[in-house]
Amino acid sequence: MPSSTDTPVAGSPVRNIFLLSISQALSGSSQGIVMAVGALTGIHLAPDPILATLPATVLILGLAFSAIPATMIIYRLGRRSGFMIGAGLAVLGGVGASYSVTIGNFVTFCLFLAIVGTAAAFAQQYRFAAADSVDLEWKPRAISFVLFGGVMAGFLGPRLSYMYKDLIAGHEFAGSYLVISAMAALAMFMISFTRLAPVPHPEPNEDTGRPLRELIRTPSVFVPILTGMASYALMTFVMVAAPLAMVRICGHPVDSATTAIQWHIVAMFAPSFITGFVINRIGAHLTVGIGLTLILASAAVSLEGISVWHFYVALVLLGTGWNFGFIGSTTLLSESYGPLEAARVQGMNEQLVFGTMAVASIGSGALLQLIGWKAVNVLVVPIASAAIALLAWGYGRSRKERRTASEVG
Repeated sequence: MPSSTDTPVAGSPVRNIFLLSISQALSGSSQGIVMAVGALTGIHLAPDPILATLPATVLILGLAFSAIPATMIIYRLGRRSGFMIGAGLAVLGGVGASYSVTIGNFVTFCLFLAIVGTAAAFAQQYRFAAADSVDLEWKPRAISFVLFGGVMAGFLGPRLSYMYKDLIAGHEFAGSYLVISAMAALAMFMISFTRLAPVPHPEPNEDTGRPLRELIRTPSVFVPILTGMASYALMTFVMVAAPLAMVRICGHPVDSATTAIQWHIVAMFAPSFITGFVINRIGAHLTVGIGLTLILASAAVSLEGISVWHFYVALVLLGTGWNFGFIGSTTLLSESYGPLEAARVQGMNEQLVFGTMAVASIGSGALLQLIGWKAVNVLVVPIASAAIALLAWGYGRSRKERRTASEVG
């Protein structure tokens, strides 16, 4: 039976996608704030400079550890109720993080950012809610249009974090985190108007699909999970270190760092307007391959120089690569399971993707301090190359299976 809290309305998919896109923009703004000024706040609060990127890492850890619980809550209570719970947690986390800055407490600052990360785990399900509400051919476009909301996040998050960093006199960046709470409150309002597709619940004795251990061994499942992990982890690995590298290592102003992150986030989501059409035109496998290649190109630009424009170009390429890689991987994954397998596959995917993100974030800050900015980018090359090779193997296997099925048919 469907959850009673989700009441689909005829003709509502377009409205739902629009509202989820706006909510994605607001949620993404909150994460953009932390990515833009989290390390710069941490450098003032942390007992050791090597811990400066820990706030952003803790946010990602909160997201990673909450991925499966958030998915279970959404599938238990319904999508709309689950999403509103997530937005409420972001309100709490933003206020708490701001207060922690005013009292100079690094530990509580990190703890409240972990709550913001937990809220983000709920928001990551927006794309699946959109995909599950439309026909198969519309899935890539539904995912893309929801993630297109991140364009607004790219402009709002880093810019608002800089505009309001001195809102509370004597406590730089404390005001930036209050913006998180304001964005989350507005997201709750938008979500209240959605009428999302009901989550499936099996009838007694009904077959619930393949067990998790079988799903994880299925190439159509594990290949997009691994390419999604690579796309998100590599993007995080470079993005988290970039503002600190610009300001602390290369001597660029804070405004340049926030602008770089702003355009990076825009590049992450602006292509979403066309990514769904690109996938329908050339296929998800090739789209993911293009994304991973752009990530390699980003590393190449970073290795060429450390001017402001090198950072700008590299981060724009990185964001665009993530968009193609992640949306393509999500599309491949969304086509690999049945309705009653969705919660298991989606929860497993979120746990693995964002767990890898957390490792990348931790490693990024430490390696930046120990071996430098260029070495961070060198490490991108073998991982992206391995992901491209895996993708090519998966594509070849899927073509062979389709050809065999066609011959049998």
